[in-house]
Amino acid sequence: MPTSELTENDIYNHDTITSEAVQFRVAEICATYCSLSSYNRRNFYKITLSLGGEGQLYYANRAIEINKPALVFTNPLVPYSWECDPAQHIGYFCLFTDEFLHPGNRMESMEESTLFKPGGDPVYFLDETQVQYIQSIFKRMLQEFDSEYTYRYELLRNHLNLIIHEAIKMQPAIAYFTPQNAASRIANLFLGLLEKQFPVESPRYMLALKKAGDYADRLSVHVNHLNAAVREITGRSTTTHINDRILTEAKSLLTHTDWSVADIARSLGFDYASYFNNFFKKHTGLTPMALRKTL
Repeated sequence: MPTSELTENDIYNHDTITSEAVQFRVAEICATYCSLSSYNRRNFYKITLSLGGEGQLYYANRAIEINKPALVFTNPLVPYSWECDPAQHIGYFCLFTDEFLHPGNRMESMEESTLFKPGGDPVYFLDETQVQYIQSIFKRMLQEFDSEYTYRYELLRNHLNLIIHEAIKMQPAIAYFTPQNAASRIANLFLGLLEKQFPVESPRYMLALKKAGDYADRLSVHVNHLNAAVREITGRSTTTHINDRILTEAKSLLTHTDWSVADIARSLGFDYASYFNNFFKKHTGLTPMALRKTL
């Protein structure tokens, strides 16, 4: 069966999010213009209104059959995909940052909200009345997004909040099932989630997931279950995969940037440069500065 990712061919290469113009996007699914401006997938939450296209949504280690209109809420650090016929997949989606919805950090992070938190329920099936109402909001957002109205982003924020509050009032879909070959899927989700954190493009960036327990939390599985699945499928431990990927990134940053060792250490999740030095020397036999001097 063809696979249609909910990302709609979005491009992820913004380093920082600096204005409302790049903090929010809205488009129709499969529209010719839905390849959006560049953005960093790590920063964006997503709401999809699916109006057609039966299939299965895979979210972390769970799956759910989508066979009627639904709202889908996805967290940027939880892997997901939708297996369906792309030609039949219609509807709308919007992308937004935490900063767009909560300017000035006036509220809790979306990552901890009911709809978006890891382990939460991301799918809400809609009746006909709800479809008409939420579809009308998406249509209004498309109109406002393309308008020249000075306060259009405030209006877009209000429309977005209407969708979120409408979902909070609903009961989530509960027909989750565990996909076949669960160990393979969990291992692949872990590897995808690990890779999604890289490359590190700014010394201001800090790895959100640093150890096996962090990845287990994102995938809503026990850390022992994650470790067992990763070792069964790859023959290597979760920690080994994490350390190897951090080492690869560290070598790249030492080679191709002029960042200080302290900046590199911080961006890779080390509280102190000395911890990074010890980690790097343990695995390579050289200190970070010694490696840089050999280049």
